[in-house]
Amino acid sequence: MTRPRLLALAPITLAATAVGALAARARAVREVPRAMRTPLLWAPIAINSPALVQVARRVYGRATEPVAGVEVAVHDVPGGATVRVHKPVAERTTPGGALLWVHGGGTVIGAAAQDDRLCSELARALGLVVASVDYRLAPEHPYPAALDDCAAALAWLHEQAGDLGVDPARVAVGGASAGGLLAASLAQRATDQGLAVAFQLLVYPMLDDRTVLRSDHGGRGRFMWTPASNTYAWTAYLGHAPTEDATDLAPYAVPARRADLSGLPPAWIGVGDLDLFHDEDLEYAARLRAAGVDCELHVEPGMYHAADVDHGDTTPGTARFRASARAALRAAVG
Repeated sequence: MTRPRLLALAPITLAATAVGALAARARAVREVPRAMRTPLLWAPIAINSPALVQVARRVYGRATEPVAGVEVAVHDVPGGATVRVHKPVAERTTPGGALLWVHGGGTVIGAAAQDDRLCSELARALGLVVASVDYRLAPEHPYPAALDDCAAALAWLHEQAGDLGVDPARVAVGGASAGGLLAASLAQRATDQGLAVAFQLLVYPMLDDRTVLRSDHGGRGRFMWTPASNTYAWTAYLGHAPTEDATDLAPYAVPARRADLSGLPPAWIGVGDLDLFHDEDLEYAARLRAAGVDCELHVEPGMYHAADVDHGDTTPGTARFRASARAALRAAVG
């Protein structure tokens, strides 16, 4: 075929490709319950370069408004991290439970203040002290910087338990997405070091770097957190691209790589069945149970990654998801 004819066909080929991509996206969006659909689902979003990380940091991680009835105070933690402590205004007559919360963002974006509303809601509804940690971000600060900050915050929470009205035996750790990665790693490290953790609340946690190595994700990961974002995030966090070989991995860098899960705190793991982390989360839950650890698993049909951040309790699916998490936390330390 001559060059002029090829050039004439180019617009037709591009149009056909665009139509095909749009049709595929429409089929994917139809898998999401109507109440959970947003215009953003039509846009393939990926955070997979330093430039896009800088843009995402300006957009994502903005402070949310705490609910009434909760005091928020910022405290410095030895080592340089800070925690935002959410404490119900209603004074507790006896020491109560607490949650150390870790925000999401792939370890590369986000800030504790983005979860002020969520943390204050948990504090008020469950009567907890909720301390949300601001940790150092990758790639500027790869592993173990973020985990060290979280560990320092947990140690501080135990040390300040008396002043905060916290029962040290009722301290949980939790987080969403990359926050779930850090919470799971923190539970492992604290257990090995003899620091009490009563419960781990793992909200669609990012647990296994080997998901990066898979090419077939069963149609999952098309919304909000994609394989491309996951590859960039794990590489930034670990300081190198993931490989099957775990010889050079530090003990707490990747929670799912830990061989022996026995003795870890009870857990709740929640994930949507459209989430990229679905398979690794189900596998970790199964391994916890096989190791004798009490683990409740909640899989929400039709839910994509972080859909509850978009919708809160306004859709049946996200309301059900959040209610399950709150109930588990209440039963454990509330």
